[in-house]
Amino acid sequence: MNLPNTLTLLRFFFIPLYLFLYFSEIPGRIYWAFGVLLLAGLTDVIDGYLARRNKQVTQLGIMLDPLADKLMMLAVFLSLLISQRISLWAALAIFARDLGMIFGSAFFHFRGKKTVPANLLGKLTTFLFYVALFLLFFDYPNAENFLWFVIALSFVTFFIYLFQFKMLNQRTM
Repeated sequence: MNLPNTLTLLRFFFIPLYLFLYFSEIPGRIYWAFGVLLLAGLTDVIDGYLARRNKQVTQLGIMLDPLADKLMMLAVFLSLLISQRISLWAALAIFARDLGMIFGSAFFHFRGKKTVPANLLGKLTTFLFYVALFLLFFDYPNAENFLWFVIALSFVTFFIYLFQFKMLNQRTM
């Protein structure tokens, strides 16, 4: 088990910690929960950087890294839905996209298909989701409108990944 994979596994433990803090009665709970979310995002950046720099990219990491990211985001958006900070429609759009990506990635991975690495647009979308989350957590006006913009961009990104996936796997057949 290398350090990047250990950091990825650590992100799975951040999910229940985030949920505990978000729904707790601890003073400043929103700040603490958002801090855990940011820490999860930071470990995602660090583990990817270390894996590439130290040539420690593994099949386990390729599979678990996006799963940890998607499960964390699903937990965060579920908590925002439960606390009525986002609409049911926004949550459903996010859940549909993320669950589709989780199950689609697993389906193709276990069939030996090559996966498409994150691209610049995907990284920008992730960053903008964090901006949207900040706005939502701290009740900024028009936060959900900004979230809808990011959701739309995430679907564009998703379809670009599908196209890249198809092209990559057609060449290798």
